[in-house]
Amino acid sequence: MVKKTDATMRDVARLAGVSVATVSAVINGTATVSAQRAQKVRAAAESLDYHADQIARSLKTGRSNVVGVVIPDITNAFYPEVISGAEEVASQAGYSLILCNANEDPRQEQRLLSTLFSHRVDGVLVACSDSSTAYDSLVRRRFPIVFFDRIPQGFRGSAVSTDNFSGGLEATRHLIGMRHTRIAIVAGRSTLSTHADRLEGFRKAMQEAGLPVRDESCRVGGLTIDSGYEFGLELLRLPEQPTAVFCTNNKMLLGFLRAARELGVACPERISVVGFDDYAWTENFHPQLTIVAQPTREIGRQAMTLLLTRLQALREGSRSHDNHVIVLQPELRVRQSTAGLL
Repeated sequence: MVKKTDATMRDVARLAGVSVATVSAVINGTATVSAQRAQKVRAAAESLDYHADQIARSLKTGRSNVVGVVIPDITNAFYPEVISGAEEVASQAGYSLILCNANEDPRQEQRLLSTLFSHRVDGVLVACSDSSTAYDSLVRRRFPIVFFDRIPQGFRGSAVSTDNFSGGLEATRHLIGMRHTRIAIVAGRSTLSTHADRLEGFRKAMQEAGLPVRDESCRVGGLTIDSGYEFGLELLRLPEQPTAVFCTNNKMLLGFLRAARELGVACPERISVVGFDDYAWTENFHPQLTIVAQPTREIGRQAMTLLLTRLQALREGSRSHDNHVIVLQPELRVRQSTAGLL
């Protein structure tokens, strides 16, 4: 009696009454097998709880049909939305995903990338934890890599992102259009492309309107709820309190709103607020939040499509898809957290 955990392809063939070659063809999809025989093989494999050795298969074929996805913060609701779009495209192409969380730590990210490389995944999608040249070694190895959301400075390759400059510009123009002149910003680390571009969009809009960007009104460098809370306390305790604020990260937005509530600063009566990234809670918040929305699922879909296209090009010996950058447009969704000054 064969233990289920010890089942081999030969055992499946014996139970199904077919050859080992037929089992291999069904399991690996390498040849056409009649529907009746294929059904017998699948039934036998299920009965024996047989699973193909994917590592051995990848060594033989040079393909694992597995893609790694490295994100900086699994607790940020933005990334699960993106991954959902990526998984949709991957699944349709017969690929599986391995998700890795770098926890905003560049060293952890490098360890994860090395692990994925050593486990022979076909390629990776990365939202980087830092802007550096640490990815060059993977590029030199011709390891297929596509960046999404955050893109390292000077990177030449395939990537998908939102037009973050435009998002920052439109958010700030909206506040200026409501006659706000004392506008603050709560931004993430300026070493990250997303937050650097949103900050630059903010500065550009203020410059267009002839409004000063005061150092005391700019809080840059956080990414967490706690940092947004601390920045909020600092801004709302200024002698000349801002009448509006642009938060470039959804977690810092939550922290800022907590600070405003604790200090009794009503939104939008005393402070108008614009955030970045739209979720169910932004509409169910009180007041409903004005947001710059990113096409999150589409970012994932486009990034995975780019990676699969690169993988196909590599199999064909082509380098025509090595450098392809897709920039998607954000959408300003005006709700109740912004109001005009009298």
